[in-house]
Amino acid sequence: MALLEFSEKGIYCPQADVYIDPWKKVNKALITHGHADHLKAGMTSYLCTPSAAPVIRHRINAAPGQVQTARYGEQININGVSFSFHPAGHILGSAQIRAEYKGEIWVASGDYKTEDDGLCEAFEPVRCHTFITETTFGLPIFKWKKQEILYQEINQWWQQNRANGVSSIISAYALGKAQRILHGLDTSIGPVFCHASVEHVNRIIRNQGIDLPYSMYVTPSTPRQLLKGALVFAPPAVINSNWINRFAPYEIALASGWTALQERRKRKGHDVSFTLSDHADWSALNQAVEACGAETVYTTHGYSDAFATWLRSKGFNAQVADIQFNGDEE
Repeated sequence: MALLEFSEKGIYCPQADVYIDPWKKVNKALITHGHADHLKAGMTSYLCTPSAAPVIRHRINAAPGQVQTARYGEQININGVSFSFHPAGHILGSAQIRAEYKGEIWVASGDYKTEDDGLCEAFEPVRCHTFITETTFGLPIFKWKKQEILYQEINQWWQQNRANGVSSIISAYALGKAQRILHGLDTSIGPVFCHASVEHVNRIIRNQGIDLPYSMYVTPSTPRQLLKGALVFAPPAVINSNWINRFAPYEIALASGWTALQERRKRKGHDVSFTLSDHADWSALNQAVEACGAETVYTTHGYSDAFATWLRSKGFNAQVADIQFNGDEE
């Protein structure tokens, strides 16, 4: 019996009778982070990191005591299995989950990036025998610019638009990427507004003592003159809705790792694109696998088949795991 198994409900540890990021109802869930493909409502209890907990409680409308926390590196013993959470660098509070039993060590990565964004806890490789890695961007074409260069490009785009009286709308995921870009903005350029779904998360994070630049809700009563030339964060779901009409004239930028593909760069509805992801690129995926020292690697979502094939060519025992994670980027 393997220490961790891939079941119809999620990643399962039979010895401890717990699940990692389950997608069906279970009694005990260990959660890597709060994105929707890794966090589902309806579990009896949840265990996550302290910095992930506020957003998780908000997103599942948790009952008192339903979400418990464990600090990074803290050992949690469940029926002889030692579990611990370790920084994944994906979003605030995100974790890799380490499981050890009778000398066997597995690590479930969740989602991760290895570049320190200065906002969330920086990725730390965890030594193990078996590594379950995401492969959202597991092809050589995916190679990210340094984030400082991208922030400079975003600020220049916004500054030029503001000089022309044009609002700058950034289509970015409400949890994680929006806060990362906000953290990198030069807010002396002008005011920053957010769709309610983004600003809710901003305020939860600020209430944790995290220093995010000031931003405001967009409401029906917000004066249009104030919106002119502003920078606006909006989730992808509202980009083609009437919600954005109040910002006219505007330009829309898509911030996503998928813009590394030519067809995504040209996708309808966006004027410019910034190739920015909270997931590891090709080089970082390879570095993470090498750093953990695992002999066996399971690949999940994205280009899992291609990356597993590549790892086998490098001498790893690599297999594709049947897991219902689809990545938070679109």
